[in-house]
Amino acid sequence: MEELIPCLARDLRAALDAELAPLGITMQQGALIMRIAQGEDSPGQLAGLVGTDTAGMTRLIDRLVGKELVRRSPRPGDRRAVVVELTEAGRELHPLVPPAFARVAARLLGGFSPAEERAADDLLRRMIENLHGAGACTGG
Repeated sequence: MEELIPCLARDLRAALDAELAPLGITMQQGALIMRIAQGEDSPGQLAGLVGTDTAGMTRLIDRLVGKELVRRSPRPGDRRAVVVELTEAGRELHPLVPPAFARVAARLLGGFSPAEERAADDLLRRMIENLHGAGACTGG
């Protein structure tokens, strides 16, 4: 198991990056776009949801700002805070992102029965909860 986890993590990231490359984004950028589209707008909250620290989130947002997919704006009522929101280009790109993740998930689960897929989902959620606590991963 200790050898399989890093292998799966590496290969899954590579597969997602390859699937998203035609869209001009990486796996982490795609995950961020999906979270913003779901209504998350705080850089601090987004960092935890996509698995990076605040410095990494700043770089990630900077890259998406550079691609004109997101923008930072002052939070209404609190000018010290910012919100991150999709631009028009980001909103146009967003519908293409979840299907890319779904295609990789379909490859990952190829040959699994529906019962095996449910069991894998349950096991993965339990593993995440073991690391981060209940409710840590609300996606999918």
